[in-house]
Amino acid sequence: MKRAGRLLPLLAGAVLSVLTSTAPAGAQTDPTDAARAAMLALDKATLALAEAQKSNDRIAALTQAVQAYEEGLSALRDGLRRASLREATIQGALTAESGRVSKLLGVLQIIERAPEPALLIHPSGPLGTARSGMILSDVAPALQAQAETLRSELEELQTLRALQENAVDTLKNGLEGAQDARFELSLAIARRTELPRRFVADDGRMQALVESADTLASFADGLMSEPVPSGGAAAPQRFASVQGRLAMPVLGQIIRRYDEVDAAGVRRPGYVVATRPMAIVTTPWPATIRYLGPLLDYGIVAIIEPDDGYLLVLAGLGQLYGEVGEVLPKGAPIGLMGGANSSDDQAFLIAAEEGTGAEWSQTLYIELRKNGTPVDPSDWFAAGKDRD
Repeated sequence: MKRAGRLLPLLAGAVLSVLTSTAPAGAQTDPTDAARAAMLALDKATLALAEAQKSNDRIAALTQAVQAYEEGLSALRDGLRRASLREATIQGALTAESGRVSKLLGVLQIIERAPEPALLIHPSGPLGTARSGMILSDVAPALQAQAETLRSELEELQTLRALQENAVDTLKNGLEGAQDARFELSLAIARRTELPRRFVADDGRMQALVESADTLASFADGLMSEPVPSGGAAAPQRFASVQGRLAMPVLGQIIRRYDEVDAAGVRRPGYVVATRPMAIVTTPWPATIRYLGPLLDYGIVAIIEPDDGYLLVLAGLGQLYGEVGEVLPKGAPIGLMGGANSSDDQAFLIAAEEGTGAEWSQTLYIELRKNGTPVDPSDWFAAGKDRD
């Protein structure tokens, strides 16, 4: 009788010990939502690729399909990384709480084995029994809430693990779809004949200009001095009217801004953008192609003219589209980034979960020049103001 009576305050103390400890906090946002949304986006990209085969403007449709795959895969990487972090947080919290939970379960098992009438008898008499009852009545709702939280976190843990298992098939299809879309896009561009041409390039003069240039600035000045028909790309409005609202030409992260010094102590008047291998690069505004090819130490370079007096330099590409003199519409592909875009979905999944950033292995240099002088891209590109 006395032992059973003492169980009530013991139980109350054990419960309060568990409830007053730091419990695992529930997720403020569900990391599985982003991953599921990314999977739906990849499904839509697959449909977009199928529809592109029937489109009158296959290049535009295929470009949008490639971009949809890239955005979907990027979102899936982020969603899986967040899911992995959330899983580790829940697992760590449950491990940290295992001792207190075991203690509570032990007390509950003792109580369960005791005769029910004995539980109502307290060593100090009716007053002690009443006090113990009041303590338990206060603790019971909190205990129930703790149990619900624990169950919810266990269910979330199972959901996160199932999500990661199901993501493998989605990753495989998405990676293969992106490769197919890029291949189809390259074929469509190779067969393209309908683009307007502003001028026919003089290969000899262009080669002489490349060989004589010792800086990007001198090469750009030489391009601007070359006689070509006036009037840049046929746009419904002038380029200056969209200042501050331009879309970035590639999906990536700005890692160095205008005039920021790099690790080697070099300053460049433009953006350095980290991208994933084989990312598509597009024109943010209708533009004439002024140069395509290798240049100094900038690698493979595309220089386009969105309007009279302006040049947009895109350096560090791996593959180029188009020919010098052609006029490209807004959003047209100008090339792909370099690197090997692995189709190994397991490696993709591991990189996404670890979040090492190793997949951002390519860099695109973006320089915008006005009347021969570089200008700060953050004044022109919307992404440069508030996000990377």
